[in-house]
Amino acid sequence: MNAPLDRRRFLGASALAGTMALLPGCARTMVAGEVPAAALAYANPSPLDPIAEGLMRHYPEWATGLGIDGGARAPLKHRLTDLTPAGVAEQAASARARTATAKALLPGLTGQDALDAEVVIAAHELALGGWAFPYGDVALGSYRNSPYVVAQNVGQFLDVPSFLDSSHTVETADDAEAWLDRMRDYARNIDGETERLKHDRGLGVVAPDFLLSKTVDQLGIAQQGAPESWSIVTSLADKAKRISGDWATRASRIAEAEIAPALARQLAEIRLHAAQANGNAGVWDLPRGEEYYAWALRAGTTTTLSPDEVHRQGLDQLAELQGRMDTILKGEGYSKGSVGDRMAALGKDPKYLFPNTDAGRQQIIEFLSERIADIRGRMPQAFHTLVPGNAEVKRMAPEVEPGAPGAYGGSGSIDGKVPGRLWINLRTTEIWPRYALPDLAYHETIPGHVWQGEYTHKLPLVRSLLAFNAYSEGWALYGEQLADELGVYDANPVERLGYLQSLSFRACRLVVDTGIHAKRWTRSQAIDWFATNNGSSVEEVSGEVDRYCSWPGQACGYKVGHTTINTLRQKAKAELGERFDFRGFNDAVVLGGAVPMTVLGGVIDRYVAGQRG
Repeated sequence: MNAPLDRRRFLGASALAGTMALLPGCARTMVAGEVPAAALAYANPSPLDPIAEGLMRHYPEWATGLGIDGGARAPLKHRLTDLTPAGVAEQAASARARTATAKALLPGLTGQDALDAEVVIAAHELALGGWAFPYGDVALGSYRNSPYVVAQNVGQFLDVPSFLDSSHTVETADDAEAWLDRMRDYARNIDGETERLKHDRGLGVVAPDFLLSKTVDQLGIAQQGAPESWSIVTSLADKAKRISGDWATRASRIAEAEIAPALARQLAEIRLHAAQANGNAGVWDLPRGEEYYAWALRAGTTTTLSPDEVHRQGLDQLAELQGRMDTILKGEGYSKGSVGDRMAALGKDPKYLFPNTDAGRQQIIEFLSERIADIRGRMPQAFHTLVPGNAEVKRMAPEVEPGAPGAYGGSGSIDGKVPGRLWINLRTTEIWPRYALPDLAYHETIPGHVWQGEYTHKLPLVRSLLAFNAYSEGWALYGEQLADELGVYDANPVERLGYLQSLSFRACRLVVDTGIHAKRWTRSQAIDWFATNNGSSVEEVSGEVDRYCSWPGQACGYKVGHTTINTLRQKAKAELGERFDFRGFNDAVVLGGAVPMTVLGGVIDRYVAGQRG
């Protein structure tokens, strides 16, 4: 590009075309990759199914992740989301059109259909609030909004190799051809991101220098070795080894001729960002930074809480949790110093640490797998309606680990062929003392993300495509709470400390995220406060703080969502009295699927009314 683009200008340029393509009743020509409605069948039909198909046309990875990219949707498997400037413009234009469509449908809908339409509208309006800013990366129906197109935890160079390896199945020659097509799209998207990076740099939007230093290192790692040795090539070769064709050679050629030069161009642009960067950690330093953070916090929590309210909530909840921790620590012989100091000492006790070796990493994976098997067997005590809980533990790719969070998880494909996974960052085993691991398993798998996601698969398709950070992460914290309520720590109070430290960790996030972005804390100030007050290692919280710098507001969704679910549970208990059913309440929260916190209250009100008869 010769001059910076104005996102508002190029969004407006294609808005009319996108609207005409998606509004009901408009005659149009089928575009490449579109699925003819007559060729589709839905397990849970909905008036919103055309919106689901429209979403997958723009985000074809979603179809792959759910395992529904075969048959009439097979063309989707050959594509990636278009992240060029024009592609992003079309995303926003189509989002406006889908919002109008859902709003037009809503007055004629009732029950579950009406709730589904409310969810669609809320997800789209949140994303449109992000696209109103002329910079950054917006995640429709997901969690990862960022003011930076590429950073240490944002960008195609991180996402695509991992996505293809974990989600793109290769059972036929066409599946392998689809992989190659996605490699070409990968190269296009890297250049598209680079073009957007140039635009944002022209506006003065560059990531902090400490994030860019990591990003430079990671982009270097992504280009190490000959292209034929890259995971995006070797993974295809392995998956397609029983399929006739020279897949490795063809993939190597694309990697060398298209992907490698695109990565080099992106690294060069990131170096220009680094030369312009400063050490200011918060988005307050960006154009319209305070306004941007207000939106990011709203998107991350699906509430209207102000930064000051979130900050105070974090401080108050941290004090309450540490009071509970203090009692257990004293019982374990840790009686001197602050709770944070004592937890730090506990975390360094050799008896709770695994060897910092590959053997130690494997021990961690086996330990987590055992706890997942145990909690799966306890689920009938907490739910009337059960799902399989199909989950496994996997280590993150080493090249991703330096800038990645400690762990993350999610449900697998709708058909069950791809299990839900707990992805754990094992760059060092020292960040995972033994007493902290059970709670991690419960959060990421059962009764947390994997468990909740499998209920979503039973809803209309559009509900499997759209997620809300505060609901999904609030549920995962509530899943940790359910595990405690089911007695998993009764024989081992030190492990309950791991659970309480997890909750206090999320309370600290409320303080630190708002501190960085609204109160202008420095990175070192945030790290020091976090490590001192939660007893986490500096190593652990440094990566966390960097994550909050590039994903503002996201980390606040956890504890705000958890608090909202518990507030609604207390309200239901008070209103129902002896009629309150623990398993019935849990069913009500999870069977309705992911919703904004502003909508969840209505879901529980309807549950309470139903129990009253």
